Amino acid sequence: MVNWIVSACYTLSLGLASVAVAQEQVERQSAESTASSTPTLVEALLFQPAKFPQGNWTPRGLEFTDEELYSADGTKLHGWYCPCPNPRANILLLHGNAGHVASRAAWLKHLQAELRVSTFILDYRGYGKSEGVATVAGALADARAAQQRLCELANIPASEILIMGDSLGGAFAIHLAAETAPRGLILQSTFTSLREIAEIHFPQYSWVVPVDQLDSLEKLANYHGPLLQSHGTADRTIPISNGHRLFQAAQKQAPTVPRSWIAVRGAGHNNWMSPDYLAKLDEFVEQVHQAAH
Repeated sequence: MVNWIVSACYTLSLGLASVAVAQEQVERQSAESTASSTPTLVEALLFQPAKFPQGNWTPRGLEFTDEELYSADGTKLHGWYCPCPNPRANILLLHGNAGHVASRAAWLKHLQAELRVSTFILDYRGYGKSEGVATVAGALADARAAQQRLCELANIPASEILIMGDSLGGAFAIHLAAETAPRGLILQSTFTSLREIAEIHFPQYSWVVPVDQLDSLEKLANYHGPLLQSHGTADRTIPISNGHRLFQAAQKQAPTVPRSWIAVRGAGHNNWMSPDYLAKLDEFVEQVHQAAH
């Protein structure tokens, strides 16, 4: 994940006047478009998409099909379906704020070959081969469309999939889990709320971020299933203390449900694929799989 906080700090440090001017311009644009199609100033800083053809779109060793789908507002989207023979689980993977599906090829290979799961990964609008411009509302709608496509491909209901979210994708995963009650939820390097992260990194300008925007603390209270959450101890983008507070709230809300926390020693925001974490992830998938059979 590109450290969007640094970009935000730089932009917002230009002063309240610059922010006000930029926000006024966005508001004028919003009058001519819908909220899901026109990004706010915060969203323009938050989303850092990479577009096709940047990257390697024909990775070796990964079996996948290109999938074309449509969001609720008609935006054309693109994703990869990475099937596995006799999968232990079907996972919807929601990535972070930077890159695209091809950026996750190595991780997708591990999930397919080592974890023995089938995965659907989506590029939010504005990313990779997907059309449109990224917004929070739009990305959430895109995630719902991706969940529906995975259910169609795997021929299962939404209650039988696992949802995995990384960083910003973790917030989308939590929203989706609260709505659809999946079989399990896997979170990596994610946060309590967007406003709280803004308050940590640039408190004098945090008012720009709406209080209720991507409030994972509130949404997670509506998910009552198994949870595996991990966070790097050296994460400077989203401090581990913030992620752990999210987990503590989830554990308190459902103390009898299997919920596990993994502090990945020495890991930053993106390099959390340690042997210990991968082993715990394997255990979690097997546990959920066995509980369902």
